[in-house]
Amino acid sequence: MEDPGPDGATDRGRRASDRGACSRFTRAVAEAELTRFLKADFTADRFSWSLDGAAIAEAELFDGKLALLTNALADIERGFRVLKSDIEIAPVHHRLPERIRAHALICFLALVLYRVMRMRLKAKGHAASPRTALDLLARIQKHTAHAGKRSFHGLSKTTPEQLDLFHALSLPKPA
Repeated sequence: MEDPGPDGATDRGRRASDRGACSRFTRAVAEAELTRFLKADFTADRFSWSLDGAAIAEAELFDGKLALLTNALADIERGFRVLKSDIEIAPVHHRLPERIRAHALICFLALVLYRVMRMRLKAKGHAASPRTALDLLARIQKHTAHAGKRSFHGLSKTTPEQLDLFHALSLPKPA
């Protein structure tokens, strides 16, 4: 693409025509993806262009929104990594639409619970990550023993770290 010099001549010595200027302009506008804002007038004798104020005003409504969408996408991808690693939800292949929706709901709820844990731990200034908290809390077990017609229920002893986690998560101690 040749750029005209100060006297209107191109590198080859030819004078730039309005048609050539219009062609270069429309190509540059298209490459910059600005065709909805800048309009070239092909019907005029001389090359001219104009700004589409309505298109600019509409685009201004979305200024900053793309960054939010990009950040939201990154957050969603991070959430899927958490589901696969920390929460250990593996892909399951379902055939029925109801089961697919149910599986998606379970994954969504697991991620929401994980994030609530993260927020509550951070708000209380607790050093544990949700992964560490889940590992510590998973050690708590409820036992049931049957002797004849009687059943006995018991809970494993909770450690001070586990009790601290219950407090940080605003959860009652298991009974």
